[in-house]
Amino acid sequence: MMFQSKQNYRIKIIFLLSLLIFFFVIIKIFYIQVIEYKKLNNLANDLWSRNLTVQADRGKILDRNNKVIVDNVTSVGLYLVPNQILNKKDVAQTLSKILNVSYDEMYKHVTKKASVERVHPEGRNLGFKIAEKIESYNFDGVYLLKESKRNYLYKNILSHVIGFTGIDNQGLSGLELKYDKLLTGKNGNIKYYSDGKGKRLSMPEVYESPTDGKDIKLTVDLDVQLSLENELHSAYKKYNAEQAIGIVMKAKTGEVLAMSSIPSFDPENYQKYNSETINRNLAIWSNFEPGSTFKIVTLASAINERKVNIFEDTYNDTGSIKVANSTLHCWKRKGHGHETFVQVVENSCNPGFVVLGQRLGKEKLFKYITNLGFGKKTGIDLNGEATGILFNLDNVGPVELATTAFGQGISVTAIQQVSAVSAIVNGGTLYTPYIVSSIGDKDNNPKVKKEKIITKETSNLVKYALESVVANGSGRNAYIENYRIGGKTGTAQKVGSDGRYMYGNYVLSFIGFMPANDPEYVIYIALNHPTGVTQYGGVVSAPIARNVLKDIISIYNIPESKDGIPKSYRWDDIVYVTVPDIVGKTKKEAKVLLKDFNVEFVGDGDKVFTSSPSSGMKVKMGSTIKVLLN
Repeated sequence: MMFQSKQNYRIKIIFLLSLLIFFFVIIKIFYIQVIEYKKLNNLANDLWSRNLTVQADRGKILDRNNKVIVDNVTSVGLYLVPNQILNKKDVAQTLSKILNVSYDEMYKHVTKKASVERVHPEGRNLGFKIAEKIESYNFDGVYLLKESKRNYLYKNILSHVIGFTGIDNQGLSGLELKYDKLLTGKNGNIKYYSDGKGKRLSMPEVYESPTDGKDIKLTVDLDVQLSLENELHSAYKKYNAEQAIGIVMKAKTGEVLAMSSIPSFDPENYQKYNSETINRNLAIWSNFEPGSTFKIVTLASAINERKVNIFEDTYNDTGSIKVANSTLHCWKRKGHGHETFVQVVENSCNPGFVVLGQRLGKEKLFKYITNLGFGKKTGIDLNGEATGILFNLDNVGPVELATTAFGQGISVTAIQQVSAVSAIVNGGTLYTPYIVSSIGDKDNNPKVKKEKIITKETSNLVKYALESVVANGSGRNAYIENYRIGGKTGTAQKVGSDGRYMYGNYVLSFIGFMPANDPEYVIYIALNHPTGVTQYGGVVSAPIARNVLKDIISIYNIPESKDGIPKSYRWDDIVYVTVPDIVGKTKKEAKVLLKDFNVEFVGDGDKVFTSSPSSGMKVKMGSTIKVLLN
């Protein structure tokens, strides 16, 4: 009995153990088949599946009006699966002839010990004719897949802003680099199955479609950009300049409408250019002494601190001013004589601005300089921005204060000047400049610095003085009849590597705005060391700005204005006169009133119905006026 009892006990133990083992087996099977199925299935698939990449298109780059600036061109890439290629020598020989590469090089690709071999660079971005030739042979293990190549529709236009991509379509500079992750998108795949030896199995392919990158929309207006580039390139070649810079910005928002840096480059052939050319966006990178364009900052600071009444205060310019142990000269060696401070601005009189700097003192002048964004990055959404160079306030003595007041001894960037002058003429608000308007369907308005630097009253007085500069002073070559233009010229002597000023080597600039009473557009033009021309910003840069502003007038259909400061003419100026009011006059009376013009009468009546150009407009003396009789 006892023996049977023990035997039953053992049977029960064995049964329970068997039941427990069975239970664990069931749990393990459930775990593998249900919980771990996806993971294990993927691992198994990886052992016998192969992926061929289908490249996604990069996002497009558009201007503010949705005009495409950068697009993509579809091309073909050559991929090999060496284990599937039956006659490697024949395939290598055929492909080498089609692609015009050596047999040995192609044989290395064909025999490479890899599951998938991307033929690089010989098989990249193939044209469709070459792809058709390869496809016609119907080789096993030879695959042709879609690739995407960047297409820069306007070549050198806006090249430093946009940047370029490498052979793998990755961003290497400019916006292409800064927003590379967003532009790139996600590649797709063609998945096929093969055995352990790499031979393709008769199982259906799996296609995963690519997801294209996000489009980027700029604040740039392509029409304004083309105008700016055209004018700058013409001047750059005409004067054989070292460099040229141009910026057009909206004064009330900080939106960059155009930006040009010359020498430029073709992004599709960036390998042909040196690193300095392709990596330096001079509009935000180049530091240089601003010269007289910086006087706008001194003027605004002095007016805002009530240190000058530009209409009543006067200054007697003898051609120089003594500061400490130095004598600082005006560009006009004999001086301008007795002048109001409006005339000091018109004449760009250095000694007059030294006086304004002295009235302000270094603490107040440098407070405005730093508040307007100099000495630090503006924060524009581009790579490679420089900070400029200012004197350390502890090291500013009487001479440094004086030279800073007229724009010498400090270094700034073009974008800093445009940003600061925009604040001065828009009523006193400093905005962060930006060039990317939206990414995909999301707006990309950056953190805007809405800092009030000067009062609206100060801004109005500065605008008046700078409109007077264009009408009566050094900026007269930027004057446009029937439109209100303000601005300031700059002629800055360059500093050599030895720290001394270079003889006959200048940066000639002009910064202007329009309309002068309520500015919408600010423009900056600078040419570095133009040759064969009088070395003044008013002679070289102001006419370039004028031509671009005339195009902006046409692009945005800006109406004419009869207000504003009339231009005072010199002997060498083209004289403009106002068309008199002749509507309702007799034909005989109209002839008398139009004695300074060529007149064409249209119609048989005796009374004037209208004229073209119309009454009140300014045109060149001697122009033809068409008069319509009733």
